[in-house]
Amino acid sequence: MSMSFEQYMRDMVTPMRTELTSMGIEELTTAEQVEAKLPDAKGTALVVVNSVCGCAAGQCRPGVRKALEHEVTPDHLFTVFAGQDKEATAKAREYFAPYPPSSPSIALMKDGELVHFIERLSIENRSAEDIAAELTAAFDKHCR
Repeated sequence: MSMSFEQYMRDMVTPMRTELTSMGIEELTTAEQVEAKLPDAKGTALVVVNSVCGCAAGQCRPGVRKALEHEVTPDHLFTVFAGQDKEATAKAREYFAPYPPSSPSIALMKDGELVHFIERLSIENRSAEDIAAELTAAFDKHCR
């Protein structure tokens, strides 16, 4: 029996999803879930736009992992997966204006409003340590 392309992609991205969910980051897979969580998240919320690209694997996810080891972290942790959960990702991106769609990317929100954003172009040419340092500085500023 042959595997469908959709099943192949699901199997391929499972470890990429697990890398974030194993840190306690809640995956939002539908637009309805995003709409139910983001605007009403009291306090601070980190939203990671995950993707299959190399900079997500080499810099974004490791940078988030390192940042979440910091003593100050957001109240809520969410992720959407670009290219996989398209409606959820599109809905989440509505909250990231004026930034254009970008994946991977990392948003920090406070009481439903965007307060810090790291676009793909600020991820792909930096180390995971640099991304973690930027995130922890944003956590210190907005999450206390």
